[in-house]
Amino acid sequence: MAEDNTDTGKPDEMVKMTVAGITLDPTNNMPIIILKNPDNDVAIPIWIGLIEASAIATELEGIKLARPMTHDLLKNILEGLGGKLIKTEVCDLRDNTFYALLFVNLDGAIVEIDSRPSDAIALALRTNAEIYVARKVIQKSQRIDLDVLKNVLKEADENKESGKDKWTEILESLNPEDFGKYKM
Repeated sequence: MAEDNTDTGKPDEMVKMTVAGITLDPTNNMPIIILKNPDNDVAIPIWIGLIEASAIATELEGIKLARPMTHDLLKNILEGLGGKLIKTEVCDLRDNTFYALLFVNLDGAIVEIDSRPSDAIALALRTNAEIYVARKVIQKSQRIDLDVLKNVLKEADENKESGKDKWTEILESLNPEDFGKYKM
């Protein structure tokens, strides 16, 4: 396992991350987004809702829908108003809940907007904005062992088609009543 140097530096320091993938928690079938830093020496899991997972998965897989979904709409509104998403930050972890901020440039002023991490990540993927995680969040979170991350990513590569089929099956099986079941 690579040396973990996330305990060095200031707690309010930000670490650039990328989306390594989405998987399902085997204990409760809830989606988990895996963020990793470019050096591959730290990764964190963030449990997210099914709807948000589908928004992230469609963007990761390059699926274009006939009509804009919520995150596409938000991107279009930002661009229509002359704004630009500069970056997103997963800035805190309290009581097992992650918190995030959007940093939007609007006419030269940077506006910070409170967000759920899943929404921030879905929007960042659509706008090519950078994703950061506070070092204190990395330190507080249950980091996954890099071997576990490598196995998740290897499995995703080996079963790329079945992975798409799994998400398609989940999304197609949803009823409108199901959306009220998930606490976000």
